[in-house]
Amino acid sequence: MAEPRTDPSGFAKVIPLAADRRGPVPVPDPEEPAAPASELEKKIATGLAFLRRRLTGDYEVDDFGYDKDLSDHVLLPPLRPLYDKWFRVETRGLENVPDVGGALVVANHSGTIPVDALMTILSVHDHHPAHRTLRLLGADLVFSLPVVAPVARKSGQTLACNADAERLLNADELVGVFPEGFKGIGKPFSERYKLQRFGRGGFVSAALRTGKPIIPVSIVGAEEIYPILGNSKTLARLLGLPYVPITPTFPLLGLLGAVPLPSKWIIEFGEPIETASLGGAAAAEDPMLVFNLTDQVRETIQSTLYTLLMQRRSVFF
Repeated sequence: MAEPRTDPSGFAKVIPLAADRRGPVPVPDPEEPAAPASELEKKIATGLAFLRRRLTGDYEVDDFGYDKDLSDHVLLPPLRPLYDKWFRVETRGLENVPDVGGALVVANHSGTIPVDALMTILSVHDHHPAHRTLRLLGADLVFSLPVVAPVARKSGQTLACNADAERLLNADELVGVFPEGFKGIGKPFSERYKLQRFGRGGFVSAALRTGKPIIPVSIVGAEEIYPILGNSKTLARLLGLPYVPITPTFPLLGLLGAVPLPSKWIIEFGEPIETASLGGAAAAEDPMLVFNLTDQVRETIQSTLYTLLMQRRSVFF
């Protein structure tokens, strides 16, 4: 709009209003790139997209119950502060994990509760170039607990049995196993970094039958998060648990005692041990071959543990 005024000559003179004097309103160039979204905007968009998929059922669950969408967006994110800030995990040798194809990852086990398994999953998922999913083989107890069992299934774990292991390996999945089992995570602090018996070598049989490589993994740091000073065997029997640990902080400090100590972690993936040329299913039936290969994997992990302990400056740094 403009308002008319009369000049001395008697003719009307149009004077622009203030709004008109500002000039033309700029029109955005459609070819000009939009300003980058902030981190908060990205998180909100990701969260809304996740909710849409859950509400519409636009996500997949495999035959074992693995829900990749839920795992990537709900189950793994809370572990990252532990991995990056609390334990300050240093991962080595990820180039030994294949980008594609099946492989059996075999690691030492410790820490009172299986935090080492969670950190190993995250190391492969976040730091491997192919961002692979590590499908762990868990003990029967894991799948009998009310809350833990469904979470374990949805995060990609399954029973520690040869049938499931071979099925996953034949599907070219990356499979993880901790052969020490409860003997490893429940051992006293005085026996830290001393590997327990590796069972009967069932994991070796699965690798031999499928012809997949075995990747030994050594984990330093988990032994110190809950140092076990004793075991309440009576209470363990009453609860149906393999052990009830007594640590410097638990049960003395109650729930506060469940906070893990911030030890410095190193996870090293060793060179693969090939099994494809060893004879397949026939080799898996050879008890001496299975025993020797099991012992080779165990000794590789044990010697690497000693090397890593010498390289670590201290427990917490």
